Amino acid sequence: MGLILFNCEPSSEEVPETTQVEDDPMEDVVDDTVSENEEPDYLLPEIDLSHWKVTLPIGGPDEVKPPEILDYATNEALLPYMYNDSTDGSLVFYTFPGSSTPNSTYSRTELREQMVPGSNSTNWTFSEGGRMRGTLSVPFISEDENGNKYRTIIMQIHGRLTNEQRDLIGEDDNNAPPVLKIYWNDGKVRVHTKKLKDLNVSDEELLTTSAWEDDEPYSFPNPVGTEKFSLEVIATEGRIEVILNGEESFIKENEDLEKWGVFENYFKAGNYLISKDEGTSATVKYYELEVEH
Repeated sequence: MGLILFNCEPSSEEVPETTQVEDDPMEDVVDDTVSENEEPDYLLPEIDLSHWKVTLPIGGPDEVKPPEILDYATNEALLPYMYNDSTDGSLVFYTFPGSSTPNSTYSRTELREQMVPGSNSTNWTFSEGGRMRGTLSVPFISEDENGNKYRTIIMQIHGRLTNEQRDLIGEDDNNAPPVLKIYWNDGKVRVHTKKLKDLNVSDEELLTTSAWEDDEPYSFPNPVGTEKFSLEVIATEGRIEVILNGEESFIKENEDLEKWGVFENYFKAGNYLISKDEGTSATVKYYELEVEH
């Protein structure tokens, strides 16, 4: 099976001068109770960070893991790049071209799922399944000299080699390709997946990054612009589904994804700016983010 697309005025009455008004013992007591219908003065994002670490566009690049990430609102190292906007209840991810990870040339302020807080070693397979839901927006992203906006990756499913697989193919790290990358691209949501260059590849060669290439990307037809939108990613054995705003759906279900089952995986979410141009930047806001397995 291939790709499936679904488409009160204060009283003016004065106290008579002949009336003696006694001091009210409760006069100076302030009522600080809040009405059930009264809006709070600030809003906070609905995001539990206990199973996420964040990579920053500075340092080696720098990372902040659980439990330290839980104090992000007072963490001086994080504040320029990851902070609350209490006016709309969002968690802001700001990034610019800076430090990058060994397997990339671009910088990011991006969360990486950690099923065991503080560790990258425990991950999930497509047969075990995973689901990530988020509500987000991209209120700002730089433009190039021609007035075209840059793009940024807002969600991913990234592959990972086990230690045994790493040693088998002689790699020096556990990196495997990202099987899913979701971009904000010129106001639209664009989905990129991987496919095998050769479906008859050997079991060992299947583990190498070079065995995989980009499949044809898919852009959801309805633009999101800078407005708030929702995304849901569902991974099951041999299948990926991406749902935009609970209505539009992209499904990939084929032999390539069946063979992808050899890899461990983890979710990523945030702001991975595809630019190395000086002076460029992007802001991504997450209002909700949750993962299930």
